[in-house]
Parts: sequence; C-alpha cells; structure tokens
Amino acid sequence: MAIAMADTPLLVASAAELDNLLTTELPVLLYVWNGGTVTADVKNELDRVAREYRGRILVIKADVGRAPDLGERYEVGRTPMLLGLFKGEQLVRRNRPWGTDVQGAVDALLPHAPAGPANAKPEKKAASGKPVPVTDATFRKEVLESDVPVLVDFWAAWCGPCRQIAPVLEKLAAEFVGKVKIAKVDVDANPTVSQSFGIQSIPTLMFVKGGKIVGQQAGALPEHILRDAINQLINLKM
Repeated sequence: MAIAMADTPLLVASAAELDNLLTTELPVLLYVWNGGTVTADVKNELDRVAREYRGRILVIKADVGRAPDLGERYEVGRTPMLLGLFKGEQLVRRNRPWGTDVQGAVDALLPHAPAGPANAKPEKKAASGKPVPVTDATFRKEVLESDVPVLVDFWAAWCGPCRQIAPVLEKLAAEFVGKVKIAKVDVDANPTVSQSFGIQSIPTLMFVKGGKIVGQQAGALPEHILRDAINQLINLKM
C-alpha cells in the first residue's frame, strides 16, 4: 500500500483506519493513549522521529478514548502504550513510556526499515564554546549520542551553589570547545531525566563518555578540580 510520507505523526480514529496503515512495508511506531494530552517529552520525540525517519518509519498516534476498539486490541487501560510493529508483529511494547523510550523503540525498528539515501550524512553543528541547554527530549541525542565527552550539570534557578558554579562551567566550555561538551539540565523543567538518574541534590555533575556514565559528583567543585576532571574524562580509555 502506498502511503503519503508525512513529517508529523499520523492520527488514527479507529482500528480499521489503523489496519489500512499497517499494510505498509515500513515498520510502525505506534503511540496509544487514553484521552487527554500527550506529555511534552513524548510528543517532541514522536515529532522528531516522524521528521528524521520520514520514509523509513511510520509514526502513528491513536487516542483510544475516541477509538475504544484499539484499546481492547492492545490492552491499553488508563496509561499510554508505545508499540513497535513490523508486518503485524510486535517488536517493542513500553507501558507508560518516557521520551527517552522513543529512540530505543526506533533502534529496534531500524533493522526492518529501508536504508536511507546513500549520501545521507548526519548534520553536525559547530561547537559553540558555550554550555548547551538539554531537555528530557534532547538528552539522548545531546548526551548519550554525543561524539565528544560530556559534563552534565543538573541545576535549578533557585539553587545558590548552581549559580556559583555557572560562570566556571561557561569558562570551561570555551576552554575545551570541540573536546568536551558542557550540558545543562534544569531539573525543575526536566523531571524525567533527573528522576531516571536518581538526582537528589543539586548541583550534581555527571561525566559521560561514549554513552556511558563514568563519574558523578554532587556539589559545586572548584575550577581547578573541574579542569582536572575534564582532562581525565578526555583521556579516559573506553
């Protein structure tokens, strides 16, 4: 079945409408929820996948409040469900998914997706030499998939020690531009990432290399200690 390629998720209102879409040869990322609004982190990730994997993965949303037959089929109760499907087979099932679960489902579907253009290359942004604000929706891309080591600063606007360390982090971001990324996560605005890593006090500094957490320190550190820690992160053999 030929389906018009869309760079936004498709919204279906019935099981019959969904069945028509499932006849595609593309793997399908399906988000099913029971009324209300979709959380911002999940919505942003679904939009991103629809845009970045256009023509390779079909992203579909279904509100079982309007289509109860879908709720029965996928056993969706009051909590949302994220499904990865290929030719009718369930490859992924995540109950109460977070935004960070979406890319994991995509990774499971990609082996079944058509290849992208042979000359397609990931677009890289030039390093700015400044700390990078990171959200629940962008944490995976900016931190776990970063091609340089990352120092993550979990902070909040009301936190005195966070304000104290901020100028130091800005200075180090410029000093180590292209070698290390300084990422800042506002814990109040991004509770999903903060909770998933068990952040209980701020500032907390997390050191990440090759997608792996290699160190974590609570509290504001002096500049010379931070500089030494960054050099150790750069030289760390994985």
